[in-house]
Amino acid sequence: MSAPGDNAVLTLASELLARASVTPDDAGCQALLASRLAPLGFSIETISAGGVTNLWARRGSARPLLVFAGHTDVVPTGPEAAWDSPPFTPTLRDGRLYARGAADMKSAIAAFVVACEEFIQTRPDHDGAIALLITSDEEGPALHGTRLVCEHLQARGEQLDFCIVGEPTSGQTLGDTIKNGRRGSLTGRLRVIGKQGHVAYPHLARNPVHLAAAALAELAGTEWDQGNAFFPPTTFQVSNIHAGTGATNVVPGELQVVFNFRFSSASTAEGLKTQVHALLDRHGLDYELAWELGGEPFLTEPGTLTAAVTDAIALETGITAELSTTGGTSDGRFIARICPQVLEFGPINATIHQVNENIPADSLEPLKNIYRRTLETLLHPTAQA
Repeated sequence: MSAPGDNAVLTLASELLARASVTPDDAGCQALLASRLAPLGFSIETISAGGVTNLWARRGSARPLLVFAGHTDVVPTGPEAAWDSPPFTPTLRDGRLYARGAADMKSAIAAFVVACEEFIQTRPDHDGAIALLITSDEEGPALHGTRLVCEHLQARGEQLDFCIVGEPTSGQTLGDTIKNGRRGSLTGRLRVIGKQGHVAYPHLARNPVHLAAAALAELAGTEWDQGNAFFPPTTFQVSNIHAGTGATNVVPGELQVVFNFRFSSASTAEGLKTQVHALLDRHGLDYELAWELGGEPFLTEPGTLTAAVTDAIALETGITAELSTTGGTSDGRFIARICPQVLEFGPINATIHQVNENIPADSLEPLKNIYRRTLETLLHPTAQA
């Protein structure tokens, strides 16, 4: 069965899923969203750069401002022949909605929009303001997407109070998990310099693998911090390592190692860099080390926003959501720089980035209702930023 049903969220989700919006191509998704939002009184702004399309749509100028954030871009499908139905033909099968982006995260965007439609219909003179921040560069380099929009908003003095990022956070059941923060990501690209030579004459060479082995073992065994009440301890992992020419009789001239920290708020990027350099220096290595900061950790402690979403989930599903900071990075790391309360909540994430990505079709209506209930809670006179 490939035709969507009468459900408004399912219908809009299907329209978005039919667009092959592989990063950074938006494929017209944001224009479709704008056509739904403009009649509701949203001002529509498109911010484009570097082949990336971003949508900033805002209704109202008062505070508090509640922002729904997400991305219309999706990862590549992989081999289409491995899919049971075409990845950009949204398909209902056995009660599940199949398509690339069904979980990550076009269904959440559809739920945002329909929730806004229902809320504004019943409360056209609501307090505060509503905005949507949608990018086509979340799955890619993330240079010209949400980061850029946040810089624009900050430069012109727009103040955000609450933000819900519609990433797929639910584990087994819709509503079981809310992400109220994420760990930081710091990548190091290490080049250890030795001297190439013949393996039969090791005294005439310097093997960088041997030279670096003890340092790498110490890096892997170091306790960087103990985490805290919200974050697990910082982790260090080697992700790539290479040396040599492929020949069996040549001592390599250099060793290349790529490693990554996923770090808690108990550590800082600069502190981790300092520790690594001190360790490598102590081992007497001749090395070069380049750093890439993927994102700082962010955390929203339990408060107004977490309570509103947790209560909405409980009312809609009967589930008590768990607050969590596990997983990879998200665009929440950029929004948290300009918004004091940011969390992520969205569909079940079991099949994200997989062949045959899907979610339960009957989860779309309660997802929309949770977003609508959150609007009802926050946009009234007693809501505090």
